[in-house]
Amino acid sequence: MTERPELEPLDEGTFETVLCVVAHPDDLEYGTAAAVDKWVRAGKTVTYLLATRGEAGIDTMPPEQAGPAREQEERDGAARVGVHVVEFLDGFTDGVVEYGLPLRRAIAREIRIRKPDLLVTTTYADRFPGGFVNQADHRAVGLAVVDAKADAGNRWIFPDLLDEGHEPWQVARLLVVADSDPTHFVDVSDHFDAAVASLSAHDAYLTALGPDYPKPPDLLGTILGGAADVVGVPYSLTGRLVG
Repeated sequence: MTERPELEPLDEGTFETVLCVVAHPDDLEYGTAAAVDKWVRAGKTVTYLLATRGEAGIDTMPPEQAGPAREQEERDGAARVGVHVVEFLDGFTDGVVEYGLPLRRAIAREIRIRKPDLLVTTTYADRFPGGFVNQADHRAVGLAVVDAKADAGNRWIFPDLLDEGHEPWQVARLLVVADSDPTHFVDVSDHFDAAVASLSAHDAYLTALGPDYPKPPDLLGTILGGAADVVGVPYSLTGRLVG
């Protein structure tokens, strides 16, 4: 039997500003929003950056309709956990996001603008915990966040950002959620309902997945309750902390 790792509580006193960077609308709502609600209620500043508008995510809706609909659902879901700054990158297409310099530059630019103490993204591994294949955009964006963290702090990488007035910014830590080798957890037991409300805002997307897709309370109960026997709290967000 494989031993489950011992997880440390994330020291939430070490950061006041958080930038969450993911590929699509709804990526943050699969658990991370619970921690976001906790942080916002504690007075921390949290902003979102999404690489796409999720325009390829609804089979029954053409991209030119799905993109605006999903963008609004993301803004609505973010607002339910107190986040009112939600930015979307231009120039990257849902489903075919490529890791590379343009993506790294765009993320590094936002890091320099927001000046976060903590970055949050989702795993860039080829599989999620449990063995499910991780979607290509998630992998591209997650890895780009890792590299953009360093890019943002180096004035000689993307020097054109200096011309735009964006001075280098060193991010202290990066939390990679949904990682197969987590090191830390955030107790979100008092923020489960907020997480459900945030995911529920993605009504068009969830409806298109069909009646057999798990409802937000059931899905989040599995995601956030999965480490309960390890960390000793009912609901937690787990992730790998990178210094």
